[in-house]
Order: sequence, then C-alpha cells, then structure tokens
Amino acid sequence: MTSTFILIAVAFTIVIIISCLIKMYNGFVKARNRVKTQWAQIDVQLKRRAELIPNLIESVKGYAKHENEAIDRVAAARSKMVCAGNPKEAMQANAELTTALGRIFALSEAYPTLKADTNFLQLQTSLNETESKIAYARQFYNDTVLNYKDKITLFPGNIFAAMFGFKEEAFFEATADDKASVHVKF
Repeated sequence: MTSTFILIAVAFTIVIIISCLIKMYNGFVKARNRVKTQWAQIDVQLKRRAELIPNLIESVKGYAKHENEAIDRVAAARSKMVCAGNPKEAMQANAELTTALGRIFALSEAYPTLKADTNFLQLQTSLNETESKIAYARQFYNDTVLNYKDKITLFPGNIFAAMFGFKEEAFFEATADDKASVHVKF
C-alpha cells in the first residue's frame, strides 16, 4: 500500500513538473510571438511612411531646387529603410530617415510658398500622423520586449529559456540623432 502511494506521488510529481515545463515553454513562445507581432506593427507604419516620402520629395524639389543634399539624404535613408533585412537594420534606417525628414520640414520654413502648398501640407500631416503611430507602436513593442525579457531572464525561466534556445530581443531605442534638435543653416 505504501509503495503504491509512493508510486502515485512520484507519478503525480512528474506530471506536475512536465505540466509546468510545458506551460513555461508555451509562455516563452507566446511572448516571443508577441514581440514579432509588435515588430510587424512598427514595420507596417515604417513602410507607410516610406511610401509617403517620394511624394514629399517631389513636392520639395519644385520649391527647393538647390537643396539637393537634404533631398538626397531623405531618398538614401528611405532606400535603407525599404531594404532593411531585420529589426536592428530597420531601427538604424529609421533613425537616419527621421533626421533627414526633420531637415526637410525645417527647409519649409525658408520657403513660404512650399510651407503654404496644399500637397506639402497634406503630406506633412500624413507623415506626422504616421510618426505618432510609429511612436505608439514603438512604445508597445518595447513593453512587449520587456515582458519577454523578464520571462527569459528571471529564475527559473532563465534556465529553461537557455535550454530551449530563447534569445533576447532588442528594444527600439532612440538614437542620438533622434534626441538632437534639427538645425538648418542657409
């Protein structure tokens, strides 16, 4: 009778341990999938912004013909954004693009007719709305990454995360260029 009780207790303990491992593994997978989903949301907004930029460039070209350097920087940064192969590259390209766009919007101050152009104003409004969506998506992504990092770095999750090969994801951080104010000189 006692050996049967011990056998049942051992079997019950094994079932509980296996259930905990399965639950922990599934939690890691769900958290990692949330990170990927949130990155996809950022990517959608970044692509939307990249699609608006050629129209913005064309609007600015007509007014600021001698400002080719600023226009070329936007075009080059957009190209990097479109060609980014992973989130880290996209984050770097995003920082360059944000800086370049800031210079273009600063240029509009020097060209009153550009500043008053309805196409330019509509594009600027659309880009500003997209920037707000990107900021919100970045915040949500970073919250999701933090949750995932907590799961895979806190005990006992860190042991099982290492066993199953779960790796940390990068936060979408502001660069020094993002934090600096834009200065345009004429």
